[in-house]
Amino acid sequence: MGQKTHPVGFRIGITEPWRSRWYAGKKDFGALLNEDQRIRRFIKKEYHSAAVPRIDIERTRERVTVIIHTARPGLLIGRRGAQVDKLNEQLIAICGKPVAIRTVEIGKPELSAQLVAESMAEQLMRRASFRRALKKSAQLTMQAGGLGVKIVVSGRLGGAEIARTEKIVMGSVPLSTLDSWVDYGFATARTTQGVIGVKSWIYRGKYRDFERGAGASRGQPS
Repeated sequence: MGQKTHPVGFRIGITEPWRSRWYAGKKDFGALLNEDQRIRRFIKKEYHSAAVPRIDIERTRERVTVIIHTARPGLLIGRRGAQVDKLNEQLIAICGKPVAIRTVEIGKPELSAQLVAESMAEQLMRRASFRRALKKSAQLTMQAGGLGVKIVVSGRLGGAEIARTEKIVMGSVPLSTLDSWVDYGFATARTTQGVIGVKSWIYRGKYRDFERGAGASRGQPS
């Protein structure tokens, strides 16, 4: 019997804020939820180079506010704001109502589990050695201030005939403690041998050790 659960979903509403913050009746809920997913998929696909691990969405009757956490805000905003204006128009076409875009800069991308997983996936697609990539990614996270890191890769590693799982663990990763700030990320590497899945867990410390007034941006490294 499996005993695994999503580390962020496990903490949502307790120590982690919701990623979509709005209320809707039963008739509109499904359509708005689907719209949120379309917004997230569009931004991740079109602005992948901006290193976007998380997108929060807030709604009122008149406006949709999209909060984009990014390690490279310059790529998202563009010269004189030209790129963000273009994004705004594209999101208005998806939502059909006014959209406000806010960016939150991630100062240490090595402490964002989603960005670490995506970086690992990119290295695997460039045919890098998975063992070397695992060790390097874990060491960079620990050097950046992480208290613990676990990275797992699964698939036809190194072009092997049979799929297998390899992992690296450094420090402590207390998954069952709700007060522990454990970030989680998942990415896939589409290689010529097949798809390789990458999962990463990063332990940042106790929530009570961080400022409580950080609001929506608390869930990601500052």
